[in-house]
Formats: sequence, structure tokens, C-alpha cells
Amino acid sequence: MDELRQFLKSRSIVNLSIVVVNVLVFFVLDILGDTEDALFMANHGACYAPWVVEYGEYYRLFTCMFLHFGIEHLFYNMLSLLFLGDMVEKLVGKGRYLLIYFGGGLGSSVVSLVCELRSGNAAVSAGASGAIFSIIGALVFLAVVHRGSLPNVSRRRLYLMAALSVFQGFTSQGVDNAAHVGGFVLGFLLAAVFVGKRTIKQVPELFEEDSSN
Repeated sequence: MDELRQFLKSRSIVNLSIVVVNVLVFFVLDILGDTEDALFMANHGACYAPWVVEYGEYYRLFTCMFLHFGIEHLFYNMLSLLFLGDMVEKLVGKGRYLLIYFGGGLGSSVVSLVCELRSGNAAVSAGASGAIFSIIGALVFLAVVHRGSLPNVSRRRLYLMAALSVFQGFTSQGVDNAAHVGGFVLGFLLAAVFVGKRTIKQVPELFEEDSSN
């Protein structure tokens, strides 16, 4: 318990709050019904293109970011967010982190919606992965532009992680690749706009330094 308490204390407050909200929303919905049932999730805020467009339920583009299909979906997303989001918040600050996370997450929902409308294949979608890919895109930007200021970040491993994350999406079933790619690109662009070449903070080592970089 002491180790867990110390770990939580070391986390950035905004990112940790987002993780906590996602977990709480999941367990509330899990008590109310089946979080792996598409209709149940749609009735509780998941994104479904026909309902968004025909009924003007644009709030779904935002609420879907806090919903997850089952405990495994929640676990893997929150595990990634707990570490990657924490790092980005410490590097760029709370305000810019919120802009990147929610800007990229909301934008990824819009990208997914447009792709579904163009293809005619609508599906109920939910999850924080679009926002998480926005965080990954921002990390890649920081590694590229601030390469001399991030001695604790192995750029090679970061690039590999980003590539593998995108690749896994395209080789797995039931994954919203449009949201993933859209989130990644938007995260990179949002970091370019809101962070750019400004001085960033140093953070404790989360990736081992790679001397070959």
C-alpha cells in the first residue's frame, strides 16, 4: 500500500484525474449494465454516427472518450495513459496537456465520424485511445524538436512504440484506426502549435537514455 501511495503521489494531478474519471465511469456503467454491449454503450454516450448526424447528438464526440468496452479495454488504455500522459503533462504543463489531450481526443472522434459517414459503415465507438494517440503524437513531436532537451527519452524506442501502436491497430479487429491515426496526427500538430520550440521542463526518467541517439 505504501508503494501504491507513493506511486500515485508521484503522478501528475491532471492526468491522474482523467484516469480516475475513466475508471469511475466504467464501474458505474458496469453496475448498470453490460459495457460490452454496443446498444447499452450507445444509450450511455458512445459515439454512433447516424445518431450524431441525424439527431444532432454532437456531445457523443466528447462523451465517448470516457467509455470503454469491457475491463480489458479500460485496463490497457489507462495503463498507457497513466505513464505516457503523466510524462507529457510534466513536460508541457497542465494547460497545454489538457489542450493536447482533449483537442486530440475530440478531433479523433470527428475524424472517425467523417470516415464512417464516407464509408457508410457505422459502428458504435468508444474509448480514450484517440486521445492517447494524441499524447503519443505529442511525445514524438517533443522527441524530434527537443531532442537535446530530453536526455531521458530514448527517441528510437519512442518511435518504435508509436509505430507498433499504429501497426497493432491495423492488424487487430474492432479497432478504430481512423481515430488512432487522426489522434496521432492531431497530437503532433497541437504540440507544434501550443509547445513549439518553447523551453520544456525536465522530468524523471521514464525511458532509459539511448546513447546511440
